[in-house]
Amino acid sequence: MMTKTNTSPRLFVDAALAPESALVLDAPQAHYLGQVMRLRAGDGVRLFNGRDGEWSAVIENLKKNRCLVTVNRLLRPHGAEFGPWLAFAPLKKTQTGFIVEKATELGASRLCPVITSRTNSARVNSDRMLARAIEASEQCERLSVPEIDAPETLERLMAEWPRGRRLLVLDETGAGQPIAQVLEDLRGGVGGISPDCGFLSGPEGGFEASELDALRKLDFVVGVGLGARVLRAETAAMSALACWQAILGEV
Repeated sequence: MMTKTNTSPRLFVDAALAPESALVLDAPQAHYLGQVMRLRAGDGVRLFNGRDGEWSAVIENLKKNRCLVTVNRLLRPHGAEFGPWLAFAPLKKTQTGFIVEKATELGASRLCPVITSRTNSARVNSDRMLARAIEASEQCERLSVPEIDAPETLERLMAEWPRGRRLLVLDETGAGQPIAQVLEDLRGGVGGISPDCGFLSGPEGGFEASELDALRKLDFVVGVGLGARVLRAETAAMSALACWQAILGEV
């Protein structure tokens, strides 16, 4: 866990960050700083954009719908953030938001909504998902925001999946290998396997048998189990990412 040494509010911006540059923050950010955090001119904030690292900045002028800040110094340089991909069947709005938020906190670098035979909702609000991921990145001290893919079918996702990235399918049938052992093998590079990986989490009700059969025939897919208990879809996804964080998070 990262030790938090700076308690200034932390915000994601799209603009480039450089010494002495002036930025105008958007209305929701101005509202957050002024009305929620009760900051005023002269107070400090932290900014990051996923490219230039994290910078300190000072509020020059703060109004209800507008905030002008001046960037001053680099706090943390940007660096590559190694993290797994998470392909998941969208659930109801609340559960999908939970998955996006917690997957961001647990280090997922890419989120891939996938439509399976039993997916409850094919409607995915990509803007809402991105906003949730940004909020989670601001909170958990990440220097990046995970990529959010457009939803696609399971068949298309498998056709486009990079063959060098091992895909760990969360197999609720009990036929999968223990997840800890699979991740330890990835960590150790057993058989020359790259530690880059992704997880595939199914919908409520699980995958269709035909979907699991098709997945098992792919040479880059490994079925993994999460223990004896039957987990909700969102719990399974977070359990897998927590295992990755514990075993591969510092690789």
